[in-house]
Amino acid sequence: MEEVLTRADEIWQITIGWLTSTQFYLQIVFSMSAIALSYLASAGIKSRLRFFRAEPEPGPLQDVRLALYNVRELVFPILNIVFLGVAIQVSIDLAEQGWLPRIFQGWAVIFLIYSFIHLYVKSAVIRAIATWIGVPLAILYVIGWLNDVLLYLDGVAVSVGDIRLSALAIARTLLFGFILFWLGRISNDTGKRVIRNQAKMDIGTREVLAKLFEIALFACISLLLLQVMGINLTALAVFGGALGVGLGFGLQQIASNFVSGIIILLDRSITIGDFIELEDGRAGKVRELSMRSATLETFDGKDVMVPNETFITSTFTNWTHNNQKQRYPLHFSVAYDTDLEKMWPIIREVVASHPKVLSGDTIPIEERPDAEIASFGDSGIEILVEFWMEGIDDGPNRVGADLLMMIWTALKLHGIQIPFPQREIRVLNDQIGVRTGQNP
Repeated sequence: MEEVLTRADEIWQITIGWLTSTQFYLQIVFSMSAIALSYLASAGIKSRLRFFRAEPEPGPLQDVRLALYNVRELVFPILNIVFLGVAIQVSIDLAEQGWLPRIFQGWAVIFLIYSFIHLYVKSAVIRAIATWIGVPLAILYVIGWLNDVLLYLDGVAVSVGDIRLSALAIARTLLFGFILFWLGRISNDTGKRVIRNQAKMDIGTREVLAKLFEIALFACISLLLLQVMGINLTALAVFGGALGVGLGFGLQQIASNFVSGIIILLDRSITIGDFIELEDGRAGKVRELSMRSATLETFDGKDVMVPNETFITSTFTNWTHNNQKQRYPLHFSVAYDTDLEKMWPIIREVVASHPKVLSGDTIPIEERPDAEIASFGDSGIEILVEFWMEGIDDGPNRVGADLLMMIWTALKLHGIQIPFPQREIRVLNDQIGVRTGQNP
């Protein structure tokens, strides 16, 4: 008990010595001065930079402008760390001690991590990792134990030949790999959204730039991760050349689809929103173009995954690539005793009355609704009706069914008959008499 009291008294005397020493008060002055200067500098920066003054209005590059605006919350923590770093050096030079501003700097790092998580991290997993890994690392840095912990983790290692795997290397790879790919996914989504919002570019150019941005971004992330893992890129290049030859045979189909995707994006034969009909009859609107396949969304709610190679090696019909206007036919029959001269205006007027059918004096005459004789059938006159509309006659634009109903109602109203199959049978009495042996 006496030893405990003696040790406590020694700690108390040391603490009193610290609190009454000139070095302690100099450290307080330097630390408070650094914090005050960082606050004044951050306030000046926020007031002078235009994108820090007010939250951005909706418009071009809104995501980028919003990200820059959110950085304003990180200006003070960053400047605080920088100024406290200067205070540490000044305190060491003048007061021969720098432990107090170092403690303040550590708490500034913790505050920066917390602010960054609060502003940019929406994923619960990333928040948990930052909370249980980032904050403890910052606390270890504050109390000066971080280097000792890192050295201990580096000492826990397994060697296999020339390869040395340490707990520090594995933890660093997992941590930075997770962070890099998380940042890459966010940057990829943001970058592609910004590129696709450029209304001045046509949709094909936007898709090309978006895919090239995605490839370049993840290539850079992969190289950074290899550097974090400590892998020699020169040796990897030699190994990659040999591996590429082997993979070229095994992944030939994947490589073919990848190259086909690049060609499609560059020649712009297919763009998002085009209505595609394949050789086998499957059809749908292009909803997504990836480096491996295109996704066709059908009007009955199905997604058809079409490999990119299909669009290079086979024939397909692009209904809406250059022109959204399409011509469609309708067929029906009328009785032979129908007054066609009176019927033509009725049919044209009924078809033109549909809101989705192109009609009116401003429309070229060849694109206005028309009706004509297609052929003479067994039971009646075959009538062909042609009309033009914007888009595909399916899904939300099911015009054909509406028009047939409207035509049937108009024909019924005007007493025009739609014939049904008929057969005329004639019985000749003289032929019957010959066959039965009777006189006619």
